[in-house]
Amino acid sequence: HMRINSLITLCSCMTSTFLQMSAQAEQFKLAPSAELIYSLKSTQKGIPLTGEAKVRWQLKPQDSKATQYRLYSETKVAVLGKILISSSHGSIQDFGLAPDRFQEKRFRRNEVTTYFDREQKVIHFSESELKYPIQGGEQDRLSATWQLVALAQNQHAQHKSGQEWSMFVAGSRDADPWVFKLVDLMKIRTALGDLNVMHIVKAPPADAQGQRIELWLAIDLDYYPVQVRFQDSNGDVLEQKIISITKTD
Repeated sequence: HMRINSLITLCSCMTSTFLQMSAQAEQFKLAPSAELIYSLKSTQKGIPLTGEAKVRWQLKPQDSKATQYRLYSETKVAVLGKILISSSHGSIQDFGLAPDRFQEKRFRRNEVTTYFDREQKVIHFSESELKYPIQGGEQDRLSATWQLVALAQNQHAQHKSGQEWSMFVAGSRDADPWVFKLVDLMKIRTALGDLNVMHIVKAPPADAQGQRIELWLAIDLDYYPVQVRFQDSNGDVLEQKIISITKTD
């Protein structure tokens, strides 16, 4: 059987520390709206699987001061079809993305929702009684990657190996603190040609088994995520590699 949680974690990836951002919302650089298509390869319990992932990133100015964002992600594999559909929407604040609602529809399961109630300043869930305070900068598993993309753009001159980002990310039932590290600035070969990238890793805690996530952001392509690799503690591996990026502005 598929390890659906592995796929969900892959599609969500990561975010970054928000205290490093000093830019105001009107100065905050954001990647242009785009649709990204990825090839998908996975080994689940020794069985190879292939598929495709689609991500739509949209910015929608509401007026001269306010901007909304919308994210949609769809993952499908051969035979099973769509195994995950997720979405996130919210606004752009002085720290970057501020989710209002995150939704997931997993394979053969009902849709679940994570709420970021900014009036009550609390994160809560349709499938859990847990609650977490909103202090500023919290992300969901889908918005997290795009918050990192924005931070990478705005910290362009500061990137160096060993740099770390901390974050707090909500899933469908709970939320956790994560730490990511910039491993290297390198070049990789992709369907779009050779690309200069930031190679960033989220490793499991030293004292616990967990998930390892690797992300490659294309420095010369608005820091769009062009490759992602997920490895579960049991050895299952899943990789996403970019096929196309179509800007939709």
